[in-house]
Amino acid sequence: MSFINYNAKEIHCKVVYYGPSLGGKTTNLQWVYQKTMSGEKSDLFSIPGDAERTLFFDFLPLNIGEIQGYKTRMHLYTVPGQVVYDASRKLILKGLDGLVFVADSQEERMEENIQALKNLERNLTQQGYGINEVPLVFQYNKRDLPNAVPLEEMKTALNKYNSPEFEGTASEGKGVFESLKSVSKSIINVLKGGDI
Repeated sequence: MSFINYNAKEIHCKVVYYGPSLGGKTTNLQWVYQKTMSGEKSDLFSIPGDAERTLFFDFLPLNIGEIQGYKTRMHLYTVPGQVVYDASRKLILKGLDGLVFVADSQEERMEENIQALKNLERNLTQQGYGINEVPLVFQYNKRDLPNAVPLEEMKTALNKYNSPEFEGTASEGKGVFESLKSVSKSIINVLKGGDI
């Protein structure tokens, strides 16, 4: 749920990047962080785990607009991709406003994508969210690799929600800002429908 800072006239929203391990969640956040002007972001925080990192930073996007005079500040999080860190995943999902599901397009990773999506559905349900109630964007990452699954197969296997979807190569920035802008716009539309 969004947090409103009435003194600063800001609305704080939480976007969580979810998906299988090593699928590109961290690369997405690192790309956004590197390409965002320093006055618009905080430091990038990393919470190291045994094999993966969970990242957090926030920034004030430029073209996201205001809601009744309030600026919108996005807090971006990644979850650890490995199932062994499921408790961390659940904790990071608390209070979310939107999701970017980063799927690994490599053929040998399709089962992990499907398992990560099922895990997301289960974790959202346990916290009282329906996956159809939360702004959700799919990013099909690593499209540049020769063993990438055809896009239509990715869509059929993963996006049964008819959510916005983007092809990506996060290491080159392709699809990174498009995914973020799409989920941000969806969050803003939800907020505009409610009262501040």
